[in-house]
Amino acid sequence: MSAEGAQPGTVRPGGRTARVRATVLRAVGDILAERGFAHLDLSDVARRADVGKTTVYRRWGSVTALVADLLMDMAEQSSPRARTGSLLGDLKANARLVQRTLTDPRQGPLFKAVIAAATCDARTAEALHHFYDIRIREWAPCVRQAVDRGELPEGTDAHEVIRAVSAPLYYRLLASGDPLDEAAADRAAEAAAAAAKAGAYVKDRKDEKIERDA
Repeated sequence: MSAEGAQPGTVRPGGRTARVRATVLRAVGDILAERGFAHLDLSDVARRADVGKTTVYRRWGSVTALVADLLMDMAEQSSPRARTGSLLGDLKANARLVQRTLTDPRQGPLFKAVIAAATCDARTAEALHHFYDIRIREWAPCVRQAVDRGELPEGTDAHEVIRAVSAPLYYRLLASGDPLDEAAADRAAEAAAAAAKAGAYVKDRKDEKIERDA
């Protein structure tokens, strides 16, 4: 897609434009963390970022475009996966990264706000799905490497294993309110590893072929 045909907020800028984008996205994140999606306003973002309203309106055009660009930036800036040499070590590193993110004083409320917005806004939901797809793809190789080492059965669905690690942590954040600490992270990783070793995530060979051909 050319720059002219791209949706607002999706072109990767450089130089001064990159600095403006970083400042604006920081303001977006602050507002989401402090007040939630319902209070996200283009004029307020411009004021907080100390940039002209015209710049924000021309570049992004809507609050959903701002959120989509913020999620893209977060995916680009997030920490690379760990390489510990063992499945359990890698999954624990993943779980602890998720735990630290969700309990961070800024990131935790920000994710809650975005997830809440995604339930009623299609573009925000699409951006959130894309964010998690990037993160799952980043971590999936640790599962495939475990298969190669003989730790897991052939045909294990790497993406499902990574989802299984973070799902209990998001449940604690959004539903149960139970403590979201390192112990919870480690238990989530241990449970996912045990289930994977038992073959719970071995996918149907037909599904495996479809994914390989895609």
